[in-house]
Amino acid sequence: MGVGNVEAPAPAPPPPVGPAPAPHVMATHGHTHHAPASMAKLAFGALGIVYGDIGTSPLYAVKECVTVPHGVAPLPANVFGLLSLIFWSLTFVVTIKYLFFVMRADNEGEGGVLALMALVAKRKISPDAKMTRRLVMLGLFGAALLYGDGVITPAISVLSAVEGLEVATTTFSSVVVPLTCVILVALFWAQKGGTSKIAAVFAPITLLFFLSIAAAGVPWILRAPQILGAVNPIHAVRFFIAHGGHGFLVLGSVVLCVTGGEALYADMGHFGTPAIRRAWLVVVFPSLLLNYFGQGALLLVHPAAAENPFFALFPAPVLIPMVILSTAATVVASQALISGVFSLTRQAVQLGYLPRVTIVHTSARTEGQIYIPEVNWLLMAACVLLVVGFKESSRLAAAYGIAVTGTMGITSILFAVHARREWGWSQLKAGALLSLFLAFDLAFFAACSAKIANGGWFPLLVATAVFVVMTTWKAGRARLAARLDADSLPLETFLDDLEAYNPHRVAGTAVFLTSVRRGTPSVLLRHFKHNKSIHKQVILLSIVTDAVPEVEPDEIVHLKEFGLGFWGVTAHYGFMQSPDALEIVRGCAKAGLVLDLANTSFYVGRETIVSSGSSKGFAPWRRALFRFLSRNARSATEFFSIPPNRVVEIGAQIEF
Repeated sequence: MGVGNVEAPAPAPPPPVGPAPAPHVMATHGHTHHAPASMAKLAFGALGIVYGDIGTSPLYAVKECVTVPHGVAPLPANVFGLLSLIFWSLTFVVTIKYLFFVMRADNEGEGGVLALMALVAKRKISPDAKMTRRLVMLGLFGAALLYGDGVITPAISVLSAVEGLEVATTTFSSVVVPLTCVILVALFWAQKGGTSKIAAVFAPITLLFFLSIAAAGVPWILRAPQILGAVNPIHAVRFFIAHGGHGFLVLGSVVLCVTGGEALYADMGHFGTPAIRRAWLVVVFPSLLLNYFGQGALLLVHPAAAENPFFALFPAPVLIPMVILSTAATVVASQALISGVFSLTRQAVQLGYLPRVTIVHTSARTEGQIYIPEVNWLLMAACVLLVVGFKESSRLAAAYGIAVTGTMGITSILFAVHARREWGWSQLKAGALLSLFLAFDLAFFAACSAKIANGGWFPLLVATAVFVVMTTWKAGRARLAARLDADSLPLETFLDDLEAYNPHRVAGTAVFLTSVRRGTPSVLLRHFKHNKSIHKQVILLSIVTDAVPEVEPDEIVHLKEFGLGFWGVTAHYGFMQSPDALEIVRGCAKAGLVLDLANTSFYVGRETIVSSGSSKGFAPWRRALFRFLSRNARSATEFFSIPPNRVVEIGAQIEF
């Protein structure tokens, strides 16, 4: 493995990437108890970050259920069946599955499909190591699917909100797509300045949006109160009987009402399980039900409103203000997802699944507020191309859902494995609950899969591309590490030779960044070979990412003295933290290793990968991809925040 790259701790299996955290709120572990006032504040904050995505689903969910070709006609029996499916999907998938079961599985207070993966991968659950590797691959693909979701959510959310202008007047039809693109470009352009100021209004905007959509649904429910009978699941059963195979395919539109449910689990460490549950049960769930049932009642009274039932709920005088509020709410939902993709990328880099990228910290107070230019501009280009290419939210909806349902299914499987291993659940108990979860997850996934030809291919293409990059980079670094390790000299041998040779010792300290933790770093050997001298104090620095979200500051630095002025320093970080060379230096001083930064030089390696013409088990196209990624990775100097004027880079060509 190259100098300065992060190495997963051995002999544990490679830990997965962590969940995408909410970047605007201080971390509060899910098991922590809070005072009532603090709980209310956390629940209020959760509205803006956790529920932005699922909260804006009413903009397009019912519309897609009653729109051809994937929906059904807005006849009374169909409306009752659809509302029954929506009610029970929200109740079971979000309330029962996530809030009352899955959120019990936390990784030191953090949640999400990949934090759950880390829990499962900490120990072998089977004598067969292949099982662990399969679970790691499953978790990685879950991460890749989140990238596909991260591209589609901003596009469909903002586009569906702006389409409300067409309900007011057809004159706005020609500006819907350009206006959506302008809003998206502005949203991504604002990322480089940080989002702390915008975040301050996230929760109020979302709360106002929830209260507005709830209030809009009530008058229509009063006009057609019989719609409340849709809570009876018999209507869903009759719907499937009446429509057969097509009724099953409609689930691909019904699932839109639960997109964003995974965020409840992913953000549990930032607000706590009690706060997220309270926000859902007190504000979000009632507001969503009132709006969905209001749209159902509207369709009973005015079936022609099926073209856009959400905005048809509102009287003409408040329609334009509601379009503006809805657009603001979709920007909130998009921002949370964009920030989540930034965090997910950082965690993948930390764990060695992606090459180093530019990570800009936009807040001096909050660790999670980061900006990654490369990811930001790729997301922006993809979102704008989606809007221009699909033009309508209905067409985009065909591409939406498959990534979300795939992640939901992976979460269910990993939860069952964790419950069986950690909580001692019997095979019958874990299997029964898993079967119940997958009955929803796989049904939704299968229904969405039927829309692959109509756009569902896009998130799968994104997920596959990300998965290939992750696995290629990880495998390539492992092969490179093995090659460097084979050429490495045991540290004891090097020190014996050093003592016998007695070279000139230069005043000051040299820090060699390395991931070769059991031998002499190649960059040190190259330095000594060319300069024939060495510093009086030498530090071999390894940065290790543990399968935990965060490592306490006092537990980051671990020292080991080798003699002859040589020290081994291992810096442990969690997958939600960014290594900082100066922080490590300060940690060394606290641990008793005296360092004068003015007389300290950091030595890092810069390997140039050249083709060897053959590499067994590694396809030529993967070798080419790995070389491309290596050439474009950010330098260790920038990534580890090393003062540029204290860095010496030593290059080497390595055949691969």
